[in-house]
Amino acid sequence: MSAVCGPDAETVTRGLGFDCHDVSPWLSIRSPWEAAHWTMPLLELLVLGGAVFALVPAIRRHRQGDSTNLALWCASLVYLFVIEPPLYFPEWFGLEGQYGFIFAHNRFTAQFMWDRLPLYIVAFYPMISQLAYELVRSLGIFRARGAAIGAVAVAFACQVFYEVFDHLGPQLKWWAWNGNNRIVNHPALDSVPMNSMLLFASVSMGAMTWLVVRLASGSRHGWSLAGRVVLAGVLTPPTMAIAGLPSSLFDGNTTAQAWILGVELALLWLAGIWIFVRHRGPGEPLESFARVYPAVYLGGMALLWLGALPAYFSATDGMTEDGAPVGSGPYALACFVGAGAMLAALYRVRRATPATV
Repeated sequence: MSAVCGPDAETVTRGLGFDCHDVSPWLSIRSPWEAAHWTMPLLELLVLGGAVFALVPAIRRHRQGDSTNLALWCASLVYLFVIEPPLYFPEWFGLEGQYGFIFAHNRFTAQFMWDRLPLYIVAFYPMISQLAYELVRSLGIFRARGAAIGAVAVAFACQVFYEVFDHLGPQLKWWAWNGNNRIVNHPALDSVPMNSMLLFASVSMGAMTWLVVRLASGSRHGWSLAGRVVLAGVLTPPTMAIAGLPSSLFDGNTTAQAWILGVELALLWLAGIWIFVRHRGPGEPLESFARVYPAVYLGGMALLWLGALPAYFSATDGMTEDGAPVGSGPYALACFVGAGAMLAALYRVRRATPATV
């Protein structure tokens, strides 16, 4: 038995259509036309394009004296490389008892680390952090309300834009959760662990944004900025542990944990709605990324959901005919509505200065 392909990993990856014993330890490259589902290359294009699109204005703003976007883009990658290896290979870090085997990605065009880490996931972190930050910044919330309130708004924006993706992926077999993992993957809202919904989709991005704004926005060049970026990325996972502490006090009682995580998610929604509804005043200059990409991303996700709806509605006991678990349609719909409302506010807000290209 391979050290990176235990019994649970073997079961999960075979359910996705491949054998985790037959993987490259470094890098795998495949034709996008060989993907297990037609949506996979489209997803890669959408996410990789967004990450590159976000980097261009981030570099330009850095040259103009505002390093926040570039620092957040880079801190997202630091956070990725801090948090992902222990989740993929907890036995390497002595964390198997705390985490167990959590999930596996399907085979995409480019994949790293024994096919555990697709290239599009590397791009997803800076893409989603930039999407949420630019949306909140462009509305003028950071300028008007400060770093802490702005970071909460980012956490909420990440929740609604991330979860339309998170609740679709298992059905289309972009990845699969290990249902036998009772430590991390339960309780769940249909096919999505609630820990993932709260800690990864919101707490991490909100905390990282606050850290970047506080640590890196005043530094522009050289090792000083690089060191602060690394520090922000490294300090993000402990904030997730703090937010997850209330539910962890009830290990083994999934009902109590579901209530606690549900209350925390509800508080996030209430806080986010309050911030966006109460905000008044002119917005910031609307960069090309903020003007175009959030709508493209949301529209792309809507098209992918439309393609998945027939199988979703014909699912029996939460499983499609080809054995894939479905996410929560009502929750995804609420996230679509929330994200759409944010975009509407973004386009109608009065600008303090003209839009930039």
